[in-house]
Amino acid sequence: MKNKELIDKYTYRVEWSEEDNTHIAKCLEFPSLMAHGATSVEALNEIEVVVTETIEWMNNDGEEIPEPFGLKKYKGNLTLRVPPELHKNLAIKSAEEGISINKYILSRISAAI
Repeated sequence: MKNKELIDKYTYRVEWSEEDNTHIAKCLEFPSLMAHGATSVEALNEIEVVVTETIEWMNNDGEEIPEPFGLKKYKGNLTLRVPPELHKNLAIKSAEEGISINKYILSRISAAI
């Protein structure tokens, strides 16, 4: 995939920063990168430039380029370690609701998101 096609598939967020009095843009696949602009469009354009330059630099150094979240294939399963007391509480709560721990955790995550 060409760099421009890849740039367009990354996940971007633009938000207003009252503290900085500017729009801040981020690319979620590259969490250390940020750019700013007077408008949200300017900030988005700037972060795309920064991501493009970063990918070129990474290519030159032979580094692995992050895959866009939208192109990744997710299995739908997670392994989660929790403290024993929390595991006990989850077992109790799920039993009270008459569902498995997995379904209980899924319902809580879904409600939070």
